[in-house]
Amino acid sequence: MKLNTWILFSLLSFPALAQQSQNAIQRVQQRTFTLATLPQTGETLTLQQAIAQATEKNYQVQINRSQEEISRNNYIKGNAGYLPVLTFNGNSNGGLQSLRQSFLGNLSPDRAIDGAFNRTSNVGINLNYTVFNGYARSATYTQLRQLVQISTVNTRANIEATVASLATGYYDVVRQLQRLIAFTQALDISRERLELARATYEVGTRSKVDFLSAQVDYNTDSAALLSQQQSLRNAKTLLNTLLVRDPVTEFAVRDTILVRPNLQLASLQESLTTNNPLLTAAVLNRTLADISIRLANAQQLPLITAQTGYNYQWINNQGGFGVKNGRAWGPTYNIQATIPIFNGYNVKRQIQNARVGTVIAQNQENDQRLQLQSALVQTYQSYQNSLALLNLEIQNNRLANQNVDIAYDRYRIGNSNFVEFRDVQRNAINAQIRLIEAEYNAKAAEIELLRLSSTITQELVQ
Repeated sequence: MKLNTWILFSLLSFPALAQQSQNAIQRVQQRTFTLATLPQTGETLTLQQAIAQATEKNYQVQINRSQEEISRNNYIKGNAGYLPVLTFNGNSNGGLQSLRQSFLGNLSPDRAIDGAFNRTSNVGINLNYTVFNGYARSATYTQLRQLVQISTVNTRANIEATVASLATGYYDVVRQLQRLIAFTQALDISRERLELARATYEVGTRSKVDFLSAQVDYNTDSAALLSQQQSLRNAKTLLNTLLVRDPVTEFAVRDTILVRPNLQLASLQESLTTNNPLLTAAVLNRTLADISIRLANAQQLPLITAQTGYNYQWINNQGGFGVKNGRAWGPTYNIQATIPIFNGYNVKRQIQNARVGTVIAQNQENDQRLQLQSALVQTYQSYQNSLALLNLEIQNNRLANQNVDIAYDRYRIGNSNFVEFRDVQRNAINAQIRLIEAEYNAKAAEIELLRLSSTITQELVQ
């Protein structure tokens, strides 16, 4: 009687169970979220919005812009010594005196004064001008212009580095979201397997070991999902920091990772040589070193200065000797020439050091060029390798998904055990994660190539 009951239950239950589980993997794939449908809290943040906010609020960018403003303020002819210096001078000296005076030969009667006030005052306006200083002011003015250009390229370099960091951080959030979707899908498949294992265990067609193994694998995938949720929070915190806002600010990201497959090394190298701000700064620093030689040579030449002015003086004495009341006024001038003859070989030493400085600056420029070109070539090789891996992982992911469908059907009808299915499922998860990582690595290499070639702002800020 019990045997007949079990057979009847099997005939009724298993076809229904088979029909219910026949397309379980397809159902999981159909209800799996995408970046467009994944529930996310907060306002949607696009890459362009993130870049605009970061370049506006980033503290280092603001510092560079302030330094650039200082350099522009310094770039005036007066700071180079081209303009005269006009000053107004005024002073007044006085005091109260009590005196007793007797004169030889009785030329004047004896005098006694208490509280006599004596005062001498001067006012004047003076003009100082450097007529010639060995062409130093021309060199100084050129130096100030170079400093403006250096501060400008430093600002551009920092903006490009900020954009690169921001874009990499943004796509890292996309990567973590894609990994979250992958682990969620893996957990859904494990849930389907657990439900199947429970049902078959309860009717006695599978062992308890199979059911407990399904429960363990489900718990393992749940833990992996929890860890991935933490990785996503960390990536969002880092991006919020780059955006200079509260690290716990919630936002949604809907973009996907699209890699450009057509970047060419030759055009990137040409752009690097022409536009890279770090290389441009090295070239400008070499020019500054050349200017230092001009400034040192200027100390060997004569210095001619001219001064002119107009002064007014008045005297008011109530006691003592000399003038009682007086006034004096009129123009003044002074022309001075200083010719250096010998100063302990210090000028010669400064010229020699300036020439050594130009050699150092030239070597620094060459080294910067070599380092940048090397970084570009290495990054481009990584970019090409990432593209090849991406194409391979796309195929692997498609095959792995098909294999999961087949393995689940085999496991459902009892043609394979839980170990075989779990191995196939793990391979599918790994293939999907490798695909996500390949996409991200290729995109990160692309962003670095754009930064090195100094085209990142034109390509990403649109």
